[in-house]
Amino acid sequence: MTQPTAPALPLADIHLHTAPSYWPLAWGWWVVIIVSLIVIFIAGYQLRQRNQHLAAKQEAITLLKTFQPEGGLTAMNTLLKQAALSYFPRSTIAPLTGVQWLTFLDLHLPTKHRGFVDQQQLWQQGLFSSTPLTAQQFSDCQQQALLWLQHALPAKAKSNESNASVITKESSNV
Repeated sequence: MTQPTAPALPLADIHLHTAPSYWPLAWGWWVVIIVSLIVIFIAGYQLRQRNQHLAAKQEAITLLKTFQPEGGLTAMNTLLKQAALSYFPRSTIAPLTGVQWLTFLDLHLPTKHRGFVDQQQLWQQGLFSSTPLTAQQFSDCQQQALLWLQHALPAKAKSNESNASVITKESSNV
């Protein structure tokens, strides 16, 4: 005797749902994306502004390194004044000459790098004497100018205000 088999039920195959899609994104991810883009844009803008602000300093340093003793100290002094005009008010820089100019340069350097007033005789000789400086003297002046470009620029806000009044008082007494 055979056992009767139950007739096969007409069942459909099991279909699994598809995996959930990453798209469209939930609103939280949109916030993260927008905030990230804003931060990247602001950082890029500030970096660009910083590079533009430091462009005069970098160009002055590059140009200073090309100066030769034959060119004299006049070109170096002119370069320092042009660089100072890029970062300090014209009314402060323009009237400065001689010792006042060297004092201004020293005031904007950290104490350990100051030396313009100490080398005043050398700078005056290089600027106004018909006798050219020796290669070593020129190199000393060039090194001092390089230190000023590297450490005094861009102008610090607090030093600009306090030292500008000292220089202005000195220049008004001339």
